Amino acid sequence: MNFKEQKVEPFNSMVTSFEDMEQLGRQMERQRTNEELKQDERQPDPIQYDNQKDGKQ
Repeated sequence: MNFKEQKVEPFNSMVTSFEDMEQLGRQMERQRTNEELKQDERQPDPIQYDNQKDGKQ
């Protein structure tokens, strides 16, 4: 049985089918990086957390 034939309920998933997963993967491959956006003089996504509060970046 291959992945496409499995009938498994998704657990905390962004997609619910293999076709949706393939489409999301293609969208993510085309998404530009922050550096590419800066080169085109566009604003990249802001940082969504405070480095000093939770130690992340």
